[in-house]
Amino acid sequence: MASHKNMKSVGHQLAHCLRLAVLVFVCAFGPTSAYADSANAIRNESATALQHLYAVEPSTKELGEKAVAVLVFPKIYKAGFLVGGEHGQGALFKGKDAIGYYEISAVSLGLQAGAQTFGYALFFMNQKSLNYLEKSDGWALGSGPSLVAWDKSVASAVSTTTLSQDVFAVPFGAQGLMAGMGLEGSKITNIRP
Repeated sequence: MASHKNMKSVGHQLAHCLRLAVLVFVCAFGPTSAYADSANAIRNESATALQHLYAVEPSTKELGEKAVAVLVFPKIYKAGFLVGGEHGQGALFKGKDAIGYYEISAVSLGLQAGAQTFGYALFFMNQKSLNYLEKSDGWALGSGPSLVAWDKSVASAVSTTTLSQDVFAVPFGAQGLMAGMGLEGSKITNIRP
């Protein structure tokens, strides 16, 4: 009899946690983020974020000069408690011109807690990887072109060999605290704001 009461209590606690996670998700990604920002606003925020990244992390400027194109998400919102999600919008630049607009999103289950905003820049190092992005009906990170995280150790060893990767991912501007969620499994989809 005691074990039945304990199971019922655990069930109520899990249901409460799930309701809380849904509330956090709705607050983070509710009606205000359901509507795409204007193309002009996305382009301007993305360009400003990329210039700031180049100023703060000079090795990324060299990476940008060698890249075929750069996809910049100036602000990605993540939140979760057992159930989590993320969402952000960005612009794809070829040189200084914005040639497309994309959103990144994901929903996940598992051990995670917190809320966070951060930016991400994806440097496409060859035409093949850029073609994959442009022709796929949503690119799930972790599938398709090889994706390598750009960090200080990679930046210090820049050579034609290291730059032979398809795509380099550079996170920047993290604010908040989020445990247990990575970008892998996130889906990038073309949008028309």
